[in-house]
Amino acid sequence: MKTDLDALLTALYVHLDDDVLPSRRLGPGRPRLLTDAELICVATAQVLLRCDDERHWLRLAPARIGHLFPRLPRQSQYNRQLRDLGPVLQVVALWLARAVPTWYDNLRLMDGTPVPCGASRVTVNRSALGEIAGYGRDTSHHAFYRGAKLMLITTAEGTVSSFSLAHPKELDERKQALHLLHVRPIADGPCPIVCDKGFAGAGIEKAAADLGHVLIRPVRDDEPEPAVKVFPPWLRQRIEGIIWTLKNQLGLERHNARTTEGLWARVGQRVLALNAAIWHNWLIGAPVKRSLTAYDH
Repeated sequence: MKTDLDALLTALYVHLDDDVLPSRRLGPGRPRLLTDAELICVATAQVLLRCDDERHWLRLAPARIGHLFPRLPRQSQYNRQLRDLGPVLQVVALWLARAVPTWYDNLRLMDGTPVPCGASRVTVNRSALGEIAGYGRDTSHHAFYRGAKLMLITTAEGTVSSFSLAHPKELDERKQALHLLHVRPIADGPCPIVCDKGFAGAGIEKAAADLGHVLIRPVRDDEPEPAVKVFPPWLRQRIEGIIWTLKNQLGLERHNARTTEGLWARVGQRVLALNAAIWHNWLIGAPVKRSLTAYDH
């Protein structure tokens, strides 16, 4: 199998159409130009080719993937159908996470990162992101932002096994992490989770232990040094690299969302594209599983 975008889209469409997404009819009227499986493949190609604007993407798509998907909708229909498929994007992304061998590894990485939205006063007043976006503080960069907080739980290679969005003031990192651990399985069984100092606290450590997970984090400055240091610093760099891939290569910070449904769909779209690339790299035996070089041109 070739290592390129066409091969990834073909393999993804076959698996979605056969195993994940049954064909459905939405009711009377003219059927949509794209089925759910086709739309997910087109949305994945958009992210991997770094086209953040839908209008620009739909002008480019016929030349780049027109031989695979000759029927493409207009921008308004594409955007509307993508928002409607927000929950389906999450289901497909997590199905891809379960389809890679590292799903069975006994280790997970966890971290939260801001997803900035428009911060000008005019944008704040006009946007429909009030349910999920708010003002928060990015402790890593010592800056304030307006947007949502994205919590990620990944494997060591970068596959996102669970994620959630939350208002930065209504749920802090620890509460959001506990909610995510409660509502969605992150592995086949209990496993250690590598996180940062922001997840320190007896409450969250006990709650995670009740679920069978052990939190591994650096020692805070106000804590005594342990006799045996077991925290691997390179794992923290790994989760930072995964977040960098989502934000820079896959355009998470350039989502251009103006509604809650649009923000959720665009986050799910980028997580799905990352998982799809890693899943396909496993299929073809690529040496670097998180590499997107073969799919971004």
